[in-house]
Amino acid sequence: MDILKKLSEELSLPLNKLEATVALLDDGNTVPFVARYRKEVTGGMDDTVLRNLLDRLTYLRNLEKRKEEVKALIAAQEKLTDELAERIDGAETVTEVDDIYRPFRPKRKTRASVAREKGLAPLAELIMEQRASYSPSIEEEAVLYINEEKGVASAEEALAGASDIIAEEVSDNADVRGEIRRLTFENGIIRTKQLTDAPVYEQYYDYFEKIAKIPSHRVLAINRGEAEEALKVTVEIERDIILNAIFSLVITNYKSPAFKFVSAAICDGYDRLTAPSVEREIRAELTDIASESAIKLFSVNLRNLLMQAPLKGKTVLGYDPGYRTGCKLAVVTKTGQVMDTAVIYPTKPHEKIEESKRVVKSLIKKYGVDVVAIGNGTASGESEMFIAETLRELDGKTKYIIVSEAGASVYSASKLGAEEFPDFDVTERSAVSIARRLQDPLAELVKIDPKSIGVGQYQHDMKEARLDDALSGVVESCVNAVGVDLNTASYSLLSYIAGINMTSAKNIVKYREANGEFSSRAEVLKVPRFGAKAFEQAAGFLRIPGADEILDNTGVHPESYSAARALLEKFGYTAEDVRTGLSDIRAKTTAYGLKKLAEELECGEMTLSDIIGELEKPGRDIRDSLPPPILRDKVLAMEDLTEGMVLTGTVRNVIDFGAFVDIGVHQDGLVHISEISDRYIKHPSEVLAVGDVVKVTVLSVDLRKKRIGLTMKGAK
Repeated sequence: MDILKKLSEELSLPLNKLEATVALLDDGNTVPFVARYRKEVTGGMDDTVLRNLLDRLTYLRNLEKRKEEVKALIAAQEKLTDELAERIDGAETVTEVDDIYRPFRPKRKTRASVAREKGLAPLAELIMEQRASYSPSIEEEAVLYINEEKGVASAEEALAGASDIIAEEVSDNADVRGEIRRLTFENGIIRTKQLTDAPVYEQYYDYFEKIAKIPSHRVLAINRGEAEEALKVTVEIERDIILNAIFSLVITNYKSPAFKFVSAAICDGYDRLTAPSVEREIRAELTDIASESAIKLFSVNLRNLLMQAPLKGKTVLGYDPGYRTGCKLAVVTKTGQVMDTAVIYPTKPHEKIEESKRVVKSLIKKYGVDVVAIGNGTASGESEMFIAETLRELDGKTKYIIVSEAGASVYSASKLGAEEFPDFDVTERSAVSIARRLQDPLAELVKIDPKSIGVGQYQHDMKEARLDDALSGVVESCVNAVGVDLNTASYSLLSYIAGINMTSAKNIVKYREANGEFSSRAEVLKVPRFGAKAFEQAAGFLRIPGADEILDNTGVHPESYSAARALLEKFGYTAEDVRTGLSDIRAKTTAYGLKKLAEELECGEMTLSDIIGELEKPGRDIRDSLPPPILRDKVLAMEDLTEGMVLTGTVRNVIDFGAFVDIGVHQDGLVHISEISDRYIKHPSEVLAVGDVVKVTVLSVDLRKKRIGLTMKGAK
């Protein structure tokens, strides 16, 4: 297989660009670096295209490796023919290769292997010839195989053994298995039956759906129900559909005396061997498809969550609600520094309301708190009412917001949390995390295992390695898209920068602590074991606000500094001009001619366009254009909701069948996919993303089940 040619056709990418891009990746260059700083080589492939390319490239290379392994294994048995090798080489999937190898794979003891040991393989071959006539007859021929020493006591036993061989050989036939798999997938159904009383799986107590149409989220739900022994799951298909297909592939003469033996063996082989095996394979394939779909959705949700607009320039009071142990508070300054902590007891069983108010008011006044960030966990409802009432007694400038605390406890109990705040207990660290994730979601959430952030579906049922790989790629993409301040970034954040691993990130922080702030990007080369290759990959994503070299606070890569300086000189700009942004540089360069200018500056047009974009707004944060978080100053309870009420909410999670929206009542409402848009959509992600601020109308409120139905149709 010409892998690059196949990739070019599959991904609709020019072969020459593909070859050059793969060479870059094979040479150890990272995806973010290649996507951002090698656009001329790749033709402008973005991060997503490159990761898809890398995934498919890895699969095809593993496929080729498997083909060579299988050919070597068959050759070792001296059974590899030119025709067989050609068939293996032409296989499109690992499943196809394994189907071809199946007849040659060493097996445990089976009925067929026992029959072969008894010397019955020639009889099976004779029957499979399916002659128009046999003389002597098949039954008479079977008598010749009676052998007491080998355990064949009669002609009937000989025929039974031969049938076992035929059954296994037909079951192992690659064409037969492929056709059975195809027909089962296209015509079969998944059926579920109740095993135990588990209300969460009530809709699957007596349920069936066509395999070809079952959506991914239902596959995963059924799998979980089966794993929890609440459901029995089977794959069903009309037996005649399969048997007719096998007959058409195996039977060569329906009038042959051998027909009754071959047909009986086919039926036995399908029922006993192929059907259970194919059912397992189809269930596994459905799970793989569903898992990939869930991972893709999780990745999209995670990207949108991480890329939410930060609440910059605000001092935040983080509030981790609780009952018996109290509510933990942490004041975090505009720069993320923790100034003060406290514990209050406004909730049951203590209910020290007035004392708690005094503490909160004192902290707000002392540190000029702009926003109170309340975690949405245990006791958040009572805490919201307490904070709203407290803020009304002040000047009204301070607002509050409910913040998802998913994963905050994971961070608090982590080694990183202990390293950052060794003198804090876990709940105090949670209060800090809640405040900081409002100030800068990306910088704080990278400290938490993405699986614990709460924007996926069935993420704990995924293949962990595959999920971790996909999600870490998302985090890496987001961190590099935004860039990091080299002088303030945690080692967790730095470790996601292209070319920087965890060891290098920790070394950077140690160097910074020992030597003070970095004054230039180039200074990072003084960090122990941080070499030229790492610098090449990382430099463009590192920012140094206030550096003498203004380009050190932009996304311009050091390798392009000379082109950037020549550009500034050509149009009469100074470094000081850049600090405030060159709002007119795009118009000037366009009027001059981008192609002509790129030739003069000896750089690519795409690179030049990126340089111009950075000079327009040096130090820009691409998240600033996104909608800011919704701040509140009054409480709305679920009991206050009425049908037809129009509210503003924030999308918290997007799933296959809809989206959950936070409308400020401590219970997210569901906008079913049918209520998202007036036009038909295949998936909620076509319209909604995590973090979107949307208008919704209340459709229904079920206080007993704590369910809220919402619609976006007609909401203005």
